[in-house]
Amino acid sequence: MEYKLLIEKAAEARNFAYTPYSHFKVGAALLAKNGKVFTGCNVENATYTPTVCAERTAFFKAVSEGVKDFEAIAIVGGKEGQLAPFCAPCGVCRQVMAEFCDVSNFKLVLGTPEHFEVYLLRDVLPFAFTPKDLE
Repeated sequence: MEYKLLIEKAAEARNFAYTPYSHFKVGAALLAKNGKVFTGCNVENATYTPTVCAERTAFFKAVSEGVKDFEAIAIVGGKEGQLAPFCAPCGVCRQVMAEFCDVSNFKLVLGTPEHFEVYLLRDVLPFAFTPKDLE
Protein backbone atom coordinates (compact mmCIF):
# COMPACT_ATOMS: atom_id res chain seq x y z
CA MET A 1 0.00 0.00 0.00
CA GLU A 2 1.24 3.48 -0.78
CA TYR A 3 2.00 5.56 2.29
CA LYS A 4 0.02 8.47 0.85
CA LEU A 5 -3.12 6.30 0.82
CA LEU A 6 -2.37 5.13 4.37
CA ILE A 7 -2.04 8.67 5.68
CA GLU A 8 -5.25 9.66 3.87
CA LYS A 9 -7.03 6.84 5.73
CA ALA A 10 -5.63 8.20 8.99
CA ALA A 11 -6.98 11.64 8.12
CA GLU A 12 -10.42 10.12 7.46
CA ALA A 13 -10.36 8.25 10.79
CA ARG A 14 -9.61 11.54 12.54
CA ASN A 15 -13.13 12.71 11.69
CA PHE A 16 -14.53 10.27 14.26
CA ALA A 17 -12.37 11.49 17.16
CA TYR A 18 -14.17 12.39 20.38
CA THR A 19 -12.25 15.35 21.80
CA PRO A 20 -14.54 17.66 23.80
CA TYR A 21 -11.70 18.69 26.13
CA SER A 22 -8.49 19.11 24.13
CA HIS A 23 -10.14 19.61 20.72
CA PHE A 24 -7.02 17.89 19.33
CA LYS A 25 -8.28 15.19 16.97
CA VAL A 26 -5.96 12.35 15.98
CA GLY A 27 -6.45 9.63 13.41
CA ALA A 28 -4.36 6.53 12.77
CA ALA A 29 -4.29 3.90 10.05
CA LEU A 30 -2.41 0.70 10.89
CA LEU A 31 -1.26 -1.49 8.00
CA ALA A 32 -1.07 -5.18 8.83
CA LYS A 33 1.32 -7.45 6.95
CA ASN A 34 -1.71 -9.20 5.43
CA GLY A 35 -2.68 -5.90 3.75
CA LYS A 36 -5.63 -5.10 5.98
CA VAL A 37 -5.86 -1.58 7.41
CA PHE A 38 -7.20 -0.88 10.90
CA THR A 39 -8.14 2.69 11.69
CA GLY A 40 -8.47 4.43 15.00
CA CYS A 41 -9.20 7.81 16.51
CA ASN A 42 -8.62 9.28 19.93
CA VAL A 43 -11.44 9.08 22.47
CA GLU A 44 -11.24 11.43 25.45
CA ASN A 45 -12.83 11.11 28.86
CA ALA A 46 -13.69 13.79 31.42
CA THR A 47 -11.33 12.20 33.95
CA TYR A 48 -8.51 12.09 31.34
CA THR A 49 -6.85 8.84 32.47
CA PRO A 50 -9.29 6.59 30.54
CA THR A 51 -8.59 8.54 27.34
CA VAL A 52 -7.33 6.30 24.52
CA CYS A 53 -5.09 7.46 21.69
CA ALA A 54 -5.87 6.80 18.02
CA GLU A 55 -2.83 4.57 17.62
CA ARG A 56 -3.80 2.27 20.48
CA THR A 57 -7.38 2.15 19.21
CA ALA A 58 -6.11 0.87 15.84
CA PHE A 59 -3.76 -1.67 17.44
CA PHE A 60 -6.38 -2.99 19.84
CA LYS A 61 -8.95 -3.31 17.05
CA ALA A 62 -6.47 -5.35 15.04
CA VAL A 63 -5.41 -7.56 17.93
CA SER A 64 -9.05 -8.12 18.94
CA GLU A 65 -9.60 -9.48 15.42
CA GLY A 66 -6.62 -11.84 15.65
CA VAL A 67 -4.09 -9.76 13.69
CA LYS A 68 -0.67 -9.28 15.30
CA ASP A 69 1.76 -8.71 12.41
CA PHE A 70 2.16 -5.11 11.27
CA GLU A 71 4.11 -3.17 8.70
CA ALA A 72 3.37 0.53 9.23
CA ILE A 73 1.14 3.11 10.88
CA ALA A 74 0.17 6.56 9.64
CA ILE A 75 -0.71 9.20 12.21
CA VAL A 76 -2.22 12.65 11.70
CA GLY A 77 -3.56 15.15 14.18
CA GLY A 78 -4.42 18.73 14.83
CA LYS A 79 -6.57 21.18 16.72
CA GLU A 80 -9.85 22.84 15.73
CA GLY A 81 -10.25 20.94 12.46
CA GLN A 82 -6.77 21.72 11.14
CA LEU A 83 -4.04 19.16 10.49
CA ALA A 84 -0.76 19.90 12.19
CA PRO A 85 2.30 19.46 9.98
CA PHE A 86 3.54 16.72 12.31
CA CYS A 87 1.85 14.59 14.99
CA ALA A 88 4.13 12.11 16.72
CA PRO A 89 2.80 9.26 18.89
CA CYS A 90 3.00 9.53 22.67
CA GLY A 91 5.34 7.32 24.67
CA VAL A 92 2.59 4.91 25.69
CA CYS A 93 1.63 4.34 22.06
CA ARG A 94 5.28 3.84 21.10
CA GLN A 95 5.52 1.16 23.78
CA VAL A 96 2.38 -0.57 22.45
CA MET A 97 3.95 -0.55 19.00
CA ALA A 98 7.08 -2.17 20.46
CA GLU A 99 4.91 -4.93 21.92
CA PHE A 100 3.60 -6.01 18.52
CA CYS A 101 6.16 -4.77 15.97
CA ASP A 102 9.76 -5.34 15.04
CA VAL A 103 11.29 -2.03 16.16
CA SER A 104 13.92 -2.30 13.41
CA ASN A 105 11.43 -2.57 10.55
CA PHE A 106 8.10 -1.08 11.64
CA LYS A 107 7.44 2.27 9.93
CA LEU A 108 5.69 5.40 11.19
CA VAL A 109 4.27 7.71 8.54
CA LEU A 110 3.97 11.17 10.08
CA GLY A 111 2.81 14.43 8.55
CA THR A 112 -0.12 15.25 6.30
CA PRO A 113 -1.38 13.73 3.05
CA GLU A 114 0.42 16.56 1.25
CA HIS A 115 3.77 16.14 3.01
CA PHE A 116 4.86 13.28 5.21
CA GLU A 117 8.03 11.55 6.39
CA VAL A 118 8.62 7.88 7.17
CA TYR A 119 10.48 6.87 10.36
CA LEU A 120 11.48 3.54 11.85
CA LEU A 121 10.12 2.68 15.29
CA ARG A 122 13.67 2.13 16.60
CA ASP A 123 14.47 5.76 15.77
CA VAL A 124 11.52 7.17 17.72
CA LEU A 125 11.80 4.68 20.59
CA PRO A 126 15.47 4.03 21.30
CA PHE A 127 16.18 1.37 23.92
CA ALA A 128 12.66 -0.05 23.56
CA PHE A 129 11.51 -2.57 26.13
CA THR A 130 10.12 -5.48 24.11
CA PRO A 131 8.77 -8.97 24.85
CA LYS A 132 12.30 -10.28 24.17
CA ASP A 133 13.47 -8.49 27.31
CA LEU A 134 11.30 -10.86 29.36
CA GLU A 135 12.79 -14.05 27.94
